[in-house]
Amino acid sequence: MPTRASETQAAEVHATGVEASHTGRRVIGDRWIDITDPDVYRGGVPHATFQRLRDDEPVAWTEERDGSGFWSITRYEDIIACNRDFKTFTSREGIRLEEMDEQETEARRTMMEMDPPEHTRLRRLVQGGFTRRMVSSYEDAIRLLARAVLDEALPTTRFDFVTDVARQLPMRMLGRLLGAPEEDDGYLVDRGDAMIGNTDPEFTEHVVGQSDTEDFRLMPFRSPAGLELFEYAQKLADDRRADPKDDVVTKLLAPTMDGEPLSDLEFKNFFTLMVAAGNDTTRYSMVGGLVALLEHPEELTRLQEHPELVPSAVEEMLRWTSVTMHFRRTATADVDLHGQRIRAGDKVVFWWLAGDFDERQFPDPYRFDIARDPNDHLAFGRGGPHRCIGEWLARLEIRVLLEELLPHLDRLAVVGPVERMRSNFISGIKHLPVEVR
Repeated sequence: MPTRASETQAAEVHATGVEASHTGRRVIGDRWIDITDPDVYRGGVPHATFQRLRDDEPVAWTEERDGSGFWSITRYEDIIACNRDFKTFTSREGIRLEEMDEQETEARRTMMEMDPPEHTRLRRLVQGGFTRRMVSSYEDAIRLLARAVLDEALPTTRFDFVTDVARQLPMRMLGRLLGAPEEDDGYLVDRGDAMIGNTDPEFTEHVVGQSDTEDFRLMPFRSPAGLELFEYAQKLADDRRADPKDDVVTKLLAPTMDGEPLSDLEFKNFFTLMVAAGNDTTRYSMVGGLVALLEHPEELTRLQEHPELVPSAVEEMLRWTSVTMHFRRTATADVDLHGQRIRAGDKVVFWWLAGDFDERQFPDPYRFDIARDPNDHLAFGRGGPHRCIGEWLARLEIRVLLEELLPHLDRLAVVGPVERMRSNFISGIKHLPVEVR
């Protein structure tokens, strides 16, 4: 009969592809996985393949099924250096693997697909509401929301932590910041899921790569949900123009520093980006962080005995989950890196997730350590102009939820299959059945 320790180890191997031994930890699994295949990630992160790439091919040409390809950058220092050099590695041609023509690129352009000074112009519109100081003023509201969510979920004894807890808090808070009516929170979450999860049939009927999505090629994430959010954003904009309020949407509609307001398309793309990025990534960090704690009972005990470690535990959860696995750039000039010639026009992909497990930066990276210091992870990007504008809000939401959940954690147990997203872009657990014992 398996012991609790062996059960924990088996669960950890399934989730991370890492096995503990008397001499440390070793990466197991297939070292030659197709990292472009969304189905691969349903079984967990292919750490062994990323380990091979970091060690043997830090700049590797990766073939795609449609005949195209890209360069994979997997070492921490290389990712930071290339990300800083936005003139050589531009975001203007897209940030995902998808091939887009000029019309599609322009129609779907958000702040993420811009370089300075364009990017800076849009970022300035809303960054004031997401500074560390401003976000700290939201703590009481977030704590009340977290308690309300947990008060609904915990008494039921059995529930899905994703849908009943982690899915609720970020969108409720984002809805308040956007100024959207509270009754619309569920709708916005559903539409955001359909966009971010556009390769997962649970979230959309129009699965990219499995169905004809040509009719939606000019919509964000090539998704009909983008059209629905465009329509919602337009109605919200009309309301705010007639009745301005102290919210993010009103700020977005104000003239920029050069005196020009955003175009309707710029506003709609920005709005859909915030709905998607402001909800899903935080949710999956919360869930992945919880799973990590439950799979490492010694760290859970340590955290309960030393609650002052909560902030550093949040950072380790962010590193461990690395929810946004990659961003793509496009080379604007020929570049030599690690003996490889990257040509102008080539796609170049920064694998944040691979960088966050680079032992050159993180000693014993496959050890979940809630007191890891330093922990300069890549979960929000690092270097360059595109660092996540909502990073302090995400940190606060995860910290507050963890603090409110901490007294109950040693009574929580996973009681069903851990279901992961079908995506090569977002690393996320979409269902986590738990029981309060």
